[in-house]
Amino acid sequence: MSRPTSSPGTSIPRSVAGMASSRRTFLRGSLAGAALVGSSTVLAACGDDTSGEGASGDATQPVKFGMNEASGAGPAYERLVNMATAYEAETGVEVDRNEVDHNTFQQNINTYLQGNPDDVFTWFAGFRMNQFAEQGLITDVSDIWPIDGLNDSFKAASTAADGKQYFVPKDYYPWAVFYKKSVFEQNGYEVPGTLEELTTLMTKMQGNDMIPFAFADKDGWPAMGTFDILNMRINGFDYHMSLMAGEEAWDSAEVKQVFDTWKGLLPFHQPDALGRTWQEAATSLSQGEAGMYLLGTFVVDAIPDDEEDLDFFTFPELDSSIGADALDAPIDGFCVAAAGSNEAGAKEMMKWLGSAEAANAANEGTTPMIAANENADTSGYSDLQKKSAEVVGAAANIAQFLDRDTRSDFASTVIIPSLQAFLSNPDDIDGVTKSIQEQKVSIFGS
Repeated sequence: MSRPTSSPGTSIPRSVAGMASSRRTFLRGSLAGAALVGSSTVLAACGDDTSGEGASGDATQPVKFGMNEASGAGPAYERLVNMATAYEAETGVEVDRNEVDHNTFQQNINTYLQGNPDDVFTWFAGFRMNQFAEQGLITDVSDIWPIDGLNDSFKAASTAADGKQYFVPKDYYPWAVFYKKSVFEQNGYEVPGTLEELTTLMTKMQGNDMIPFAFADKDGWPAMGTFDILNMRINGFDYHMSLMAGEEAWDSAEVKQVFDTWKGLLPFHQPDALGRTWQEAATSLSQGEAGMYLLGTFVVDAIPDDEEDLDFFTFPELDSSIGADALDAPIDGFCVAAAGSNEAGAKEMMKWLGSAEAANAANEGTTPMIAANENADTSGYSDLQKKSAEVVGAAANIAQFLDRDTRSDFASTVIIPSLQAFLSNPDDIDGVTKSIQEQKVSIFGS
């Protein structure tokens, strides 16, 4: 999942910020092919046994594990607990879990990393990994690469601007439009492929006293997914990544068109989004109050009983010259905190966390994610997981998500309040975009 915080002093090269070509390769290569259906489990070797040499700490001593998805319950929490428990059973090394609420963790990440952090913590690929590498807040783990089952494209997604690896991928998931198959079947709804077809569908849903789109932005980050997909559909993937890198103006005609299109779609969305969590919006979908929901596949975590009835489609084409071949598909994984107390133990655990065995442990419970390790056992994958890999594998361009593809200080201090201001007053597009641009210049320097 995805959310914000601080930044480096200079912008990151687009090759690191977007990692478009590498993600295109890995999704075409391993994740959408033979590893999907009925593959036998091949447990990955954890690499050589030298990663702890010269590192501080003791690989046999307890490792502190910061669980940035944990609030004491739920599938995301259970996946991380399963991984920690399996590592303890495999190695005999104790794992001290620091179970932190997702939003709280991210809002305090800089203070956390500069204070007394855990040894290993859950984090994200892309720009948000690189910013901490540049600041010296996370540890170079190049000595544990290559990791069996993680291909070169995942290695590229784990590589910062200095050419070194600071990350180990765990899984990925697409953002798409989710719906209940039973609701579509009962009402004769058809999956739209164009804006005209989407408008027809939304109008039919309103005629059936149904809200077309469940929508929530109380936590600040969900609306970023809507901006991402509209910008990629209207202005194209390359423009979107340039905008994220600070190379385009936020008060441009292109960006204003995105907000204007969004304004036209808002009457088809749940009102009062700023007072609703994404889980509450998911409940609206589950109960049939809303017909669709643009979110990541982690939507299943909020409504696990509906998983077999859920399906999704990629957001439809808005401009035939742009098409619909780009989407968000963030990569989640792990980093080692530079100020942690047991670097040797952290690196040993990181090697294991990248293995197929670790992926299998995470996959023991309900999970909508797709394992990064191509040797993971996929025989128990749900239909949603299989389709997720197929859809992302077919995409021509993959973004990480707004608050991962741009500077996190910009995402958290500028974009979140600006998108919420727009949702509160969609008529003030000029004011919102002007404000974003002025703050963007002060942060990016141009």
